[in-house]
Amino acid sequence: MWSHAPFPGSTHGRSPIPCSQTYTRWPVIQPSDDTIFSATLETCLDHFHERAHPTRSRGVSTDYSHVQPPSLDYRYEFAPDELADIVGCTAAHGFSIVRGLLPDDLVELLQSEVRRVVDPDSTLGPGESRTHLSFIEGATEAWEPWLGHAPFMNLHHAMLGTDDVCFHRSAAIIRNPGSAPVGWHTDWCGQTDGPPQNTGDVLNRGLWPSGKWFYITGSRPSHGGLCLIEDSHIENWEGPVGFRLTKDRRSFYPVQDEAEKRYNGFDIPGLVPLFTEPGDCIVFAHRTFHGAFPNNESHQRLSCAVGFRPKSHTIDAPWQLPESSRKFILALPERFKTYTEGYTGIDPSFKGTTAA
Repeated sequence: MWSHAPFPGSTHGRSPIPCSQTYTRWPVIQPSDDTIFSATLETCLDHFHERAHPTRSRGVSTDYSHVQPPSLDYRYEFAPDELADIVGCTAAHGFSIVRGLLPDDLVELLQSEVRRVVDPDSTLGPGESRTHLSFIEGATEAWEPWLGHAPFMNLHHAMLGTDDVCFHRSAAIIRNPGSAPVGWHTDWCGQTDGPPQNTGDVLNRGLWPSGKWFYITGSRPSHGGLCLIEDSHIENWEGPVGFRLTKDRRSFYPVQDEAEKRYNGFDIPGLVPLFTEPGDCIVFAHRTFHGAFPNNESHQRLSCAVGFRPKSHTIDAPWQLPESSRKFILALPERFKTYTEGYTGIDPSFKGTTAA
């Protein structure tokens, strides 16, 4: 398990959050009264969800541009070389932000690659979102600069406790203007046993961080930004006050509701809205509950991630290595091929197995 470390020093490019201030949890967020509109919206795919095509839903989108950064009694923003502090904060509170991990030219390249790989024919419509579940395989222009960027790989090595790592999974998301909130969930599927019913049941059971995401157009409440619940990564967490966990313990809903339905509101105790620049990395633990605001700005929200795991954690995937993964392994520059040892790829068509 990660060890807790002190948080000395200053944040990268910003003033550190003063630890002497009175501690106040982020208050429940209410919609702005002056900007509420109805629209046809996208029920956005979860990070690492099992579908990769656009969908659409109907709902009400609310303006959250008035939301401000939280005041917490601990630092959660760090420079790329403050690795012990990043590990410690993530272990203690379930998340951290690494400021300025990627240079501007790499951010611009990733923006281009996300658009090219996820929406090559520019068919994504207003209010729609699309997720690509094996982004690194197609992002050929990013292989050298991204995988060869030492601060990026050093972060993975620190979080995993080893430099003997392999590709685990990757994804990229485009959320067009008007796309709906992402409902509250945890990516981790280790709460239940039995035959796997989807790719998440196979891949999302490790104890390494679930997210090392880059919101390469920035994360903020008005732009479909990420939000999470601090300290929700603790084993046997019972959900926020006033809410009940779903039977699979992967989401929650108000205690007064009879039907289980993934909650997508933001009036939640302990909610932390994340404000990041395009080159910042958002790290969160495997159990951390998170969601995302609607994208109410006039331009696309882009995000991407590639995750690794220790090679010592082997996975016997119940699918054949996809052809796209085979081509990826063959085409990858030789110096990165070590990361393909143990890589399973992902088969989005996998719908589960039955008990023997």
